[in-house]
Amino acid sequence: MTLRTLTILTALAAVLSGGAAVASEVDTRVQTSDGWLEGTATADYRSFQGIPYAAPPERFRAPRPVQPWQGVRDATKPGQRCTQSDGVGIVGGEDCLFLNVTTPRGASDRLPVLVFVHGGGLVSGLGSAWNPQRMVKQGAVVVTLNYRLGAFGFLHHPSLHDPYTGNFGLADQQAALRWVRRNIAGFGGNPRNVTLWGQSGGGVSVCSQLAAPGARGLFDKAIVQSAPCGNAVLDRATATERGLDFAAFAGCTSEDCLRNAPVERLVRHSDRAQTFRVHRYASEKPWMPVAGTPSLPLQPLTALRLGVAADVPLLHGGTKHEMRAHVAVSYGPNVDYPMVVRDMFGEDASRVLAAYPAGDYATPGLALATALTDYGAMVGACSQLPALDAATRGAPVYAFEFAQPSIRSLPGFPPSAAHGADMDYLLDFQPPSFTPEQQAFADRMIGHWVAFAKTGDPQWPGYERGSSIAQSLAIVGSGPVDLATEHRCGFWRTVR
Repeated sequence: MTLRTLTILTALAAVLSGGAAVASEVDTRVQTSDGWLEGTATADYRSFQGIPYAAPPERFRAPRPVQPWQGVRDATKPGQRCTQSDGVGIVGGEDCLFLNVTTPRGASDRLPVLVFVHGGGLVSGLGSAWNPQRMVKQGAVVVTLNYRLGAFGFLHHPSLHDPYTGNFGLADQQAALRWVRRNIAGFGGNPRNVTLWGQSGGGVSVCSQLAAPGARGLFDKAIVQSAPCGNAVLDRATATERGLDFAAFAGCTSEDCLRNAPVERLVRHSDRAQTFRVHRYASEKPWMPVAGTPSLPLQPLTALRLGVAADVPLLHGGTKHEMRAHVAVSYGPNVDYPMVVRDMFGEDASRVLAAYPAGDYATPGLALATALTDYGAMVGACSQLPALDAATRGAPVYAFEFAQPSIRSLPGFPPSAAHGADMDYLLDFQPPSFTPEQQAFADRMIGHWVAFAKTGDPQWPGYERGSSIAQSLAIVGSGPVDLATEHRCGFWRTVR
């Protein structure tokens, strides 16, 4: 069959099906609204990588539509990651707005779609690092994507006048969601059943998209992992002050300079380390979305409380020991616990130290990590509750706490469900080495996420406003857990 004949047949099928794009009988070849793609296939799934969802971006401007291409585009390899520091040098580039689609092979029905926004503190990461094959086998289409990071994604400076200034990374994610609405039917997905899903920095993005006017109507459900929507993103005044400081670092005072400066002047290598160190508040990280702007008028929690956030089912939670990973990276097990608490909590430090006495824990680092996990203002438990309560005024809400110890160890800390521990059971960053019990648990975890994407119900009771009851997820002992009791949220409500 010639490509011309294939094009005609596919176009006819699109008309008959009402879809914008449909798969051809050659199942590694798909036509999108921008042109043909050639991917790869195994016995179980099809993969299409490096698909441009927007044109190569103009620096500090919202993304523009893709220029359609002629012929068949190679979609067998990931696209370039977005510009970022690896701690030593600069990797990636500005032409980075690519996504990847993985879909079951031979699926006849329109399947639920999960669009995954990667973590990395909004300064690092790439979509193609996460392999969704295990999730796809349970009957879902998974999309992973790149979005602009660091200054390229979140710089707010007075000389920049694009409506998305401060939130270019959010604009990228919205462009990817629009691409999914137009094209995912051709890959076996249901364009009217799209779940926006993010973890860590990706979860911050999802919280922001719930409140962002430009994302309205682009997704049907949301999953937030390890990024409580009760925590604030940057306010406009703070973001402007930081933007001026960053421009001074880059040696720029004007829009033209910022737009034309060499890439190496716009990457601060210290941002990577600062992002993953311990902070009291999430908004102390170097780069965050910016509220009080045209593209994000309200803080996510405010939008939820006012009932103006996206009215979609929400799956929201974190890990039981979130801050152990951050304390391990920043301080290790033998931190000067009283000094750090005094620096963070000032007048309330003595009360925090009395509530979490060092003598009750094997190491000072464990005491600090427990207190900060419970507090949750960076990541953790108690800051989840205001968002859970606020979100119930709209669509159904499901809360969870991942309690299964990580398959990876933290030096000096006992096995625990630290930040990121849940991701090994959902997507493959590195191929996991599971015991049979862990493999069965991973299958159950994926089953919950796919069920939520399909129906809006992860197969446990919904969250009731004011209850603080979440679903604990572990190999042994899954069931309801009272977050407020377990994490001493009554105490933390008294800390300023």
